[in-house]
Amino acid sequence: MTKFNLDAAHSSIDFSVKHMMVSKVKGSFTNFSADLEGNAEDLTGATISFDIDVNSVTTNNEDRDNHLRSADFFDTEKYPNIKFVATDIKKTDDGEYDVTGDITIKDVTKPVTFKAEYGGKGTNPWGVEVVAFSADAKLNRKDFGLVWNQALETGGVLVGEDIKISVELQLNPAQ
Repeated sequence: MTKFNLDAAHSSIDFSVKHMMVSKVKGSFTNFSADLEGNAEDLTGATISFDIDVNSVTTNNEDRDNHLRSADFFDTEKYPNIKFVATDIKKTDDGEYDVTGDITIKDVTKPVTFKAEYGGKGTNPWGVEVVAFSADAKLNRKDFGLVWNQALETGGVLVGEDIKISVELQLNPAQ
């Protein structure tokens, strides 16, 4: 089994949520770690985990970011991290996987399945071999105690319930 190091400069964890029931607001977490140990070309049997610093949330709006950090949402003073640990990895097609695991947001742990795809491997300009993966999932924020909302005068609510998560990872074998 190969242990891989995260190339944070070429990786991202992004999310999107409906705003006012018509548009999407996008954001990301800029500080996170990812651990992968296994065969990059066949993830079955691999160990995968993530640890996200929730204080690193950014939506390009400081007031909204501060609101997300507050007790109305993530309550980062009490719960500074989001954690994910894979519990089952099933190959669904050539280079495609269902990566199921436990995600913990605040003090709530629930299963989530990411649709993951092996992007391939290559050698960077410094002679280091890299591998890449993309993964997407959807979860309901209310399942994790993120229940703040505001009713709209015209009907509906300000913040949607479904959160789409998109992960792009570039990794290199540990030396």
